[in-house]
Amino acid sequence: MPLGRAVDTYLRHVAVERGLSQHTVSAYRRDLAVFAEWLASAPAVESDGADRAGGADAVADVGRLARADVAGFVAHLTTRPEQPLAPRSVARMLSSVRSFTAFAAAEGWLPLDPGTAVRPPKAPSRLPKAISVHDMERLLGAVGTADDDPVQLRDRALLELLYATGARISEAVGLSVDDVTTLSDPQDEDEDDGGDGLAVVRVTGKGNKQRVVPLGSFARAAVDAYLVRARPVFAARGASTPALFLGARGARLSRQSAWLVIQAAADRAGLAAHVSPHTFRHSFATHLLEGGADVRVVQELLGHASVATTQIYTLVTADMLRDVYQTAHPRARR
Repeated sequence: MPLGRAVDTYLRHVAVERGLSQHTVSAYRRDLAVFAEWLASAPAVESDGADRAGGADAVADVGRLARADVAGFVAHLTTRPEQPLAPRSVARMLSSVRSFTAFAAAEGWLPLDPGTAVRPPKAPSRLPKAISVHDMERLLGAVGTADDDPVQLRDRALLELLYATGARISEAVGLSVDDVTTLSDPQDEDEDDGGDGLAVVRVTGKGNKQRVVPLGSFARAAVDAYLVRARPVFAARGASTPALFLGARGARLSRQSAWLVIQAAADRAGLAAHVSPHTFRHSFATHLLEGGADVRVVQELLGHASVATTQIYTLVTADMLRDVYQTAHPRARR
């Protein structure tokens, strides 16, 4: 089977059967296009002591792919003269290729998976960058609180929700109005007032996996104000949509527009630290752990498949404790 047709089949599989997001599928498509382009001009390589065709032969027949092809691609990415990629970027592209080769082997197009034994270059350890609670309050306060300004109401609701839930920016702009709901307390069901219940957000993450995250009082008030006084203004400008956050023309707010909202707020707040959409997610996790939250609870709230991914935030808080100790304890200073 030609490589191009095999890639198309794989992309349909991850989009339809695995339910991966459009952004993830697009990233796979870009990475595999780079891989195919390199193969088309790559020389023959050796695998297990025998000449193994790469290049045009592997493009024409996916069954000709070998471990040396994948390893050669990784070496090319790290040494190419035009723009060598950083280890994390190489690891991401290799992950796309390995996912494809595993699928091709499972389909019987390859006798063995050539990507299994290829490892990415070791990336330097990099801790998540969170901002302090004080800086986060400055950032949220920089949006403005005018009750008659739809843009300020929307931006405030978006930023409060990002910090309250730790949602990725794609998850936040992908929310629908019905995803913001209230869980009733069973003990209040028989009472006359019914209780206020717990405000929550149903967040759809990677692989279309849903998680329910509580919405704090500040975020709930901001979202309620936006839904009552601002969203109808935006909705009147476009076609009907269930999207929670709307843009100026009444359509779902894009990731790029949400990023600009964050940058504008950071500029107005005058923060020295660089602020990105993921800063809210990092700060959410770090502040919870600093407050005593269990790491497995934080794992569930973030939607991490493995607790090992969440545990990196414990290193951030440990570093902070160490710095405070070394600064404050009289027997720690040298």
